Amino acid sequence: MTLPRVIVFDLGKVLLDFDYGRMAARMAGRSGISQEAIHALIDQSPLLHDLESGRISSQEFFLTIQARAGYLGDFCRFTREFGDIFDPIPEMIDLHRKLATAGFPTCIFSNTNDLAIAHIRERYPFFNGFTDYVLSYEHGCMKPHAKLYEVVEETTLFNGVDILYIDDRPENIEAGATRGWQTILQVNAKTTIDRIRAIGCLP
Repeated sequence: MTLPRVIVFDLGKVLLDFDYGRMAARMAGRSGISQEAIHALIDQSPLLHDLESGRISSQEFFLTIQARAGYLGDFCRFTREFGDIFDPIPEMIDLHRKLATAGFPTCIFSNTNDLAIAHIRERYPFFNGFTDYVLSYEHGCMKPHAKLYEVVEETTLFNGVDILYIDDRPENIEAGATRGWQTILQVNAKTTIDRIRAIGCLP
């Protein structure tokens, strides 16, 4: 098996778990619709996709949520509630530390938005330890669009089997595999770490 030259990590459900239900629960007390309706309005919705593909700004996203949900909080409160949905996956954060210490360049490759990233940069120091970052909202498209995978190759200066890519979404993994990348579909931290060791990246 070929030893990769760069390790590419998805963010959500790989390094950080997340739950939009927490945000919906906090917003419900200041909104005119139910917690369930707020959750449906945000989680993997067309509106969220517009934000994470850079088609709308975070302010436009907020104003749309405010109008549709009857949300009474201001933008600052909204950004706190929107950002505070994450929990670390300690084993994976430790895996990144070990790989970086072993000399592997590492890259975050994520469908995400500026509100989430601002919160993560402030709250989770590990996030600042990557070599490169390819974030969907900065490039006008989302995984599994081929353009974003090209950006990873251009940014890291590697392609094909030199890239090892970890993601929890089968469609995203498939898009990497079609480019010749080595891939790991994350089911849980243990199986990912076992695969990393089997490839030879760690003892």
